[in-house]
Amino acid sequence: MTTELYWLVLTTAMTGMLWLPYIVNRVMELGPPPASWHPLQDPPPKAPWAARAMRAHMNAVENLAIFAPLVLAVHATNSGTPVTAAASTIYFFTRTAHFAISIFGVPIPFRTMAFLIGFLAQMALAATLLGVGVV
Repeated sequence: MTTELYWLVLTTAMTGMLWLPYIVNRVMELGPPPASWHPLQDPPPKAPWAARAMRAHMNAVENLAIFAPLVLAVHATNSGTPVTAAASTIYFFTRTAHFAISIFGVPIPFRTMAFLIGFLAQMALAATLLGVGVV
C-alpha cells in the first residue's frame, strides 16, 4: 500500500467515526431512541461542543469528497512523490486537529489554520497531478 493510500484509509476511517461523540451526547440528552425507531424531531444539541462536533464532522465529510479522489488519482496514475506522501500525511493530521479544535472551542484562527493547511495539502495533490509547480 502506498503512503497516500494508507493515509486515505486512516482519514476515511477517522471521518467515519467522527459522529460517535455527538451521537453519545444525543443519547445522553434525549435518551435512547424508542423501540419503534420512527424518526424523532431532532432539536439542536444543548451542549455547544456537540453542535461544533456535528459541524466539524460535516466539514470532514465534505473535504473527504475532495481528498479521496485526488489520492486515488495519484495512485491510479502512479504519480506518487515525496510531496504527495507528505501532503496525505499532513491532511490526516490537520483534519484530526480541525475536529479537536472544533470540539474544544479553540479560537477561530486556529481552526481556520488547520482547515487551510488541509486545503493546501489537497492542492499539492492536485498540482502534482496537473504537473504544476510541485517537485
